[in-house]
Amino acid sequence: MTVIKTIKGRRVWDSRGNPTVEVDVVLENGVLGRAIAPAGASRGTREAIDLRDGGNALRGKGVGKALASVNGPIAEALAEREVSDQAGADQAMLALDSTPFKEVLGGNATVATSLALLHAAAADAGKPLWRHVADHYGCTPSVPLPEIQIFGGGAHAGRRVDIQDFMIMVPGASSFDEVMEVTNEVYFAAGDIMAERGKLAGIADEGGWWPMFDSNEEALETLVAAIEKAGEKPGERVVISLDVAASEFGKDGKYRLALEDRELDSGALIDMLGGWLDAYPIASIEDPVGEDDKAGMIEFTRRFGDRVQIIGDDYLVTNADLVREGATDGACNAVLVKVNQAGTVTESIDTFFAAQKAGWGAVVSARSGETEDASISHLSTGLGGGQLKVGSFQRSERMVKWNECLRIQDELGAGKFVGGKPMASTWWGKEQK
Repeated sequence: MTVIKTIKGRRVWDSRGNPTVEVDVVLENGVLGRAIAPAGASRGTREAIDLRDGGNALRGKGVGKALASVNGPIAEALAEREVSDQAGADQAMLALDSTPFKEVLGGNATVATSLALLHAAAADAGKPLWRHVADHYGCTPSVPLPEIQIFGGGAHAGRRVDIQDFMIMVPGASSFDEVMEVTNEVYFAAGDIMAERGKLAGIADEGGWWPMFDSNEEALETLVAAIEKAGEKPGERVVISLDVAASEFGKDGKYRLALEDRELDSGALIDMLGGWLDAYPIASIEDPVGEDDKAGMIEFTRRFGDRVQIIGDDYLVTNADLVREGATDGACNAVLVKVNQAGTVTESIDTFFAAQKAGWGAVVSARSGETEDASISHLSTGLGGGQLKVGSFQRSERMVKWNECLRIQDELGAGKFVGGKPMASTWWGKEQK
C-alpha cells in the first residue's frame, strides 16, 4: 500500500492562453503523478464549472480560487490516503463540495487532482496509464478510432458557421497510423480547396480550418470534395462526423441559423439534418438538437438511430444518471465522455459503464481549451471505448494526443486498433441493422 504524501496545484496555461490548473500528486516513495485541467468554450449548463477568480485581472479567468481548493481542503482530505483507491479519493473530494456542479471547489480543481491521482497510481504500479486503467476497471484495451475535425465552426471559429465541427473518421483503416495518413491527405486537400475558392480565413480553436462559407451545407459539400481530392471515395474508407452543438444556437425548440439568416423549429431542424444524412456519408452526429429539447432528441433518435451514431454531449454532460434516463427515453445511442465535464475520473468512468450497459457507444473527448496533457488517449485505450475525439490535425495540444496513440499502438499492436471495416455499419461497437 502506497499513500499520498503531498498534493500541490500550480497555475499553467492552456491552448487559448488562459490560465488553468495543474496538479502534482507525490507519493511517500517519491513517485509523481501530474495532470492538467482542460476548459471548454461550448459548455452544457449541467456540467461541472471551472472556478475562476473574476475581476479585471486576466479577463476574470484567474484560477487562484481553484488553486486554493487544491492546496487547501483537497490536499488535506487526501493526505495519507492509499493512491490506488481512486473511487475513495474522488468521493472524498465530492464530500467537500455538496453543490451539483462543483461550484465550491471548482471542477478544474477536482479534475486535475483526480487525473493526477490516476497517473500516480499507474506510475506506482509500474504500468503505462492505459494498462493501469484497463487492469483497475477490468476492461480490454484497444486503440481507438479517431474523430478528427477538418472545419471548425460555432464557438470554435467565431460562429462563422453555425455547425461546430465538421469531422472525418476512417473506420476502414487497418491501423491508427493509416488513419493519420488519410487524415493528412484530406485535411490539406480541404485547405487547398478553400484557399483556391477564397473561403479560407485561418485556423480555428481546435486546429481545423476557419471557414468563410456562405451556408452550413457548403461545408459538407467542400468536405466531400476534399475526401475525393485525397483519392478516397466518400462513405467507404472515410466517413463524415458532425458536432451540431445545437444548444449554442437554439433554445426552447427554436434554432437560429445566423449564417443563413433563418429560424427553424425543432421539427424543421431535424428534417434539415435528415436531408444531410440522405445526401452525405455522415456516420455520426453529436447534439443534433439542444440540451433542453428532450422531445426533439427522442424524435431524432427514433428516426435516425438505426443508421447513425447519435452522441449526447451537452445533452448528457458525462452524467451516468442522464445516460440511463436517455436510454429509457430512447434519446441518443452514444455519449461523449469528457472528464472535466463530470469533474472526476470515477464519475466519468461510471458514465462510460452506464453507456456500455445500455448498449451505447462512448466517445472519450478533449475540450477546445487544451494542453499537452495526453491522459484521454490512455483513458480511451484502457477502457476499450473504441473512439477518441481530440480536435483537428494541427496544433500541438491536439497532436500530442494523436501521437500518444501511435506510441500506445506500438505497445499494443495494430491488431488492437478498432478499425478495419470498409463500411460504417459496426464501428461504434455494435452491429447496425
